[in-house]
Amino acid sequence: MKTLTMMQLTLLALMPGTAVYTFIFGLGVLVNIIGVCAAAIVTEALFLKLREEPLTYLMDGTSLVAAWLMALCLPPLLPIWQAATGICLGLIFGKHVYGGLGRNIFNPAMVGFAILIVSFPLTMSKWPEPRAQQHVSEVLRVKFQVNNSEEVYDGLTAATPLDDYKFRSGITNKEFFSAEAEHNWRYWSLINVAFLVGGIFLIYRGITSWHAPLGFLISLIILAGVFYDNGSSHSLGSPVFHLFSGATMLAAFFIITDPVTSPASKELLAVYGALIGSITFLIRTVGAYPEGVAFAVLLSNACAPLIDHLAAIRKDSK
Repeated sequence: MKTLTMMQLTLLALMPGTAVYTFIFGLGVLVNIIGVCAAAIVTEALFLKLREEPLTYLMDGTSLVAAWLMALCLPPLLPIWQAATGICLGLIFGKHVYGGLGRNIFNPAMVGFAILIVSFPLTMSKWPEPRAQQHVSEVLRVKFQVNNSEEVYDGLTAATPLDDYKFRSGITNKEFFSAEAEHNWRYWSLINVAFLVGGIFLIYRGITSWHAPLGFLISLIILAGVFYDNGSSHSLGSPVFHLFSGATMLAAFFIITDPVTSPASKELLAVYGALIGSITFLIRTVGAYPEGVAFAVLLSNACAPLIDHLAAIRKDSK
């Protein structure tokens, strides 16, 4: 299957999740997507020109998909200049410094996201309340502001379920899921279900295999089940909570399945997925960040050559 066709089907599979995400969090989601995609196209064109490669490579759709994925990981109220900076640096340091498409070791979208979360921790933590009433002028004011002061976000932001759960101050699972907390989490679960639908479509069409997503999701289920502790104040969250919070389904079917940065050995893709799931759980529960997908993906990308090497040794020993 041609690369362009694969990218077109991937974008089609992203539509349910994008639509639900926009419905819940508003205009900022669309502004992120448009701004990040535009910045990605300009960056891609510039570096193709610098490397004296034909601009027709822009038409393969890979940079657009990378931009779309990164935009879906960003807070809807993130200033657009920061979002654009993220994808530009992600494509440069995650793709072009390695020689372009097919030669990169790390996922460009996750490189860009990691740069943003380290460089702009304040704005990268500002999420709007789900289904909050938003005035277009107010959203655009935040999106196009340069000042990162807290006052800019007054009355517009709320914590995500992963944030709230991580810093819940020793209350039990039952106490945490008060009416408000459960209401907030249900919106995130809807977003994850929408991306799950898109992911199933990708597997059905043969765009991606089921191995890595299955390994990722099963590792999350097992670890969350082991450390659930019957929902006590020491619980690290139930399997259902981890499966349908944050970027779980987006990561499982759209991010970790990147064929360039994944192991070439299909038989060990499930191991690769399980590694990402394990690191994600570790960062979510005991790390400094409530969501660990980006760092888990990048660390596992670095392990992909080793996984392929082990697969080759295993094959030779038979």
